[in-house]
Amino acid sequence: MADEPLRVPSGQGGLVRYSEESTSKLKFSPGTIVVVAIIIMALVIALNVFGMRFFS
Repeated sequence: MADEPLRVPSGQGGLVRYSEESTSKLKFSPGTIVVVAIIIMALVIALNVFGMRFFS
């Protein structure tokens, strides 16, 4: 058994190339995403602090 050569499958080493041609109709800049995230966080904090006053 030790004299048998080791057989390694030939291939590309697990490298996969995906097509980068897909485009989205909606494009946002990174700054827009950061601003929207900050607004959502402020809204959640405001609702946690002042929310019961609005709904009671």
